[in-house]
Amino acid sequence: MADVATTRTVTLDGAVAHLVDVQVDVSLGTSAVSLVGRPDTSISESLDRCRAAVADLGVDWPSTKRLTILLSPADLPKRGSHFDLAIAAGVLCAVGEIEQASLQRTVLAGELTLDGRVRSVPGVLPMTMAAAKRGMTTVIVPEPQLEEARLVPGVSVYGVRSLAQVLAVLRGEAVPEAPEVEPLSAQRLLSWRGEQRLAEVDLRDVVGMTDARYALEVSAAGGHHVLLSGPKGAGKTTLAERIPGIMPDLGLEESLELTAIHSLAGAFPSGARMLRRPPFSAPHHSATRASLLGGGTGRVLPGAVSKAHLGVLFLDEFPLFSADIVEALREPLENGDITIARGQETATFPARAVFVLAANPCPCGDYHPARRDSRCTCTEVRRRDYRRKLTGPVADRIDIVRHVEPVRPHEAGDPLARPESTATVRARVEAARVLAAARYDGTGWRVNADVPGPVLRERWPLSDRAERRVDEEVYAGRLTRRGATRVHRLAWTVADLRGVEHPGEEETDVALRLRTGTPLESRTTASPERADVESVPW
Repeated sequence: MADVATTRTVTLDGAVAHLVDVQVDVSLGTSAVSLVGRPDTSISESLDRCRAAVADLGVDWPSTKRLTILLSPADLPKRGSHFDLAIAAGVLCAVGEIEQASLQRTVLAGELTLDGRVRSVPGVLPMTMAAAKRGMTTVIVPEPQLEEARLVPGVSVYGVRSLAQVLAVLRGEAVPEAPEVEPLSAQRLLSWRGEQRLAEVDLRDVVGMTDARYALEVSAAGGHHVLLSGPKGAGKTTLAERIPGIMPDLGLEESLELTAIHSLAGAFPSGARMLRRPPFSAPHHSATRASLLGGGTGRVLPGAVSKAHLGVLFLDEFPLFSADIVEALREPLENGDITIARGQETATFPARAVFVLAANPCPCGDYHPARRDSRCTCTEVRRRDYRRKLTGPVADRIDIVRHVEPVRPHEAGDPLARPESTATVRARVEAARVLAAARYDGTGWRVNADVPGPVLRERWPLSDRAERRVDEEVYAGRLTRRGATRVHRLAWTVADLRGVEHPGEEETDVALRLRTGTPLESRTTASPERADVESVPW
């Protein structure tokens, strides 16, 4: 019997996981139970669950002695019902049912019911990742989340259904039978036809709009944010939905990052494979701040911005989003993460997605400034108020601006038109990403949009003439210094797509046009197979 026993679990602070020692002391003295170490309500309530679960094993709870449970480090706030298994195992070890040696380098995570069954908990993947980083070799989790924890290499993972099975695993005995464990209640129970629709969309379906198509290619290759403006029905949503398809598959580390975020949100289905494709999220403009940015009551959860990490976040009808949400987007647009501060609790989640903002030219969507047949019924004041959110600090953080017009009849019926497929464009994007990866090898940056401006100017500057061209735009007031940095990044992406070693004046000119919304030249948007034909000046 060990009077003091130590088990380990993990507490989650946003996207950061901390290893926690659960120390259990059983000593003589006045009968009492003390749980210390800044636990939240769900952990305080775990004592009743653990007492009933231990009693269900036929083991006497040390109710006649003084029981002290310390969650260490004591200054770190702890939250979550997944502490149950570690607390129960610590008590069993303290009363002599488990040897302390069997708990060395072992992490336990799971919620208990009163009859000793185990329930699933969110965040198993980041917990396992944290355990592996701290040198832990064994992780015990609820059975439905066994495959999720096994995504982390170098760790032995056991999936259990009950506290009796945990006891058997730690003793090295035969594991008894137990009822199956239900998956997380937050997981989807229903499916419907068409929910995989985005996997079937193809760029080949987009007729005309060569200017916007090229902008999407640059965005996918360099991770650049996009603003699409145009009247309703012009094809803004059609274009945005096809951006994830032309993005390359995620690497192993990227897949673990994205899967861990979905695990934190409790949205990773039991038995599902690691997320390999860039996600697509399109929240409605009526979405709450917590659902979009993250938050919620109790434990802070990642929002749609973070769940679109390494993919695409499409904000349609962007001017209709509330002002506080628009202003809060400055941080993820600039830094690629989002911080939720609430009282004494601060949680930071990654949010390095490609933001695609779409807006009509007016509230009714019928305003055509270049057409005489504009059927807009909005006053100029309403149009100005509507477009106000598309200017200022948020708009300055957008890399690419494109105005989308409805496809002309002659473009829709052109028998010689051969729109490129998603696979063809993705091959060029992958080649550009390979060049960028080689350039940034040994750094923490993946794509051109990640590189800070000062580092970009110092290590990968533009040519002297290209730099002077950008400076002229800044001094003329048509470009801010932040905008100049984004033009610099765009120029490198254009160069990567063209396969040139260094961006010159031509690549910088294309970058300036993409940034300012100026139409591109036909030779820029022509596909490589037809570039020699398209650029002939008839």
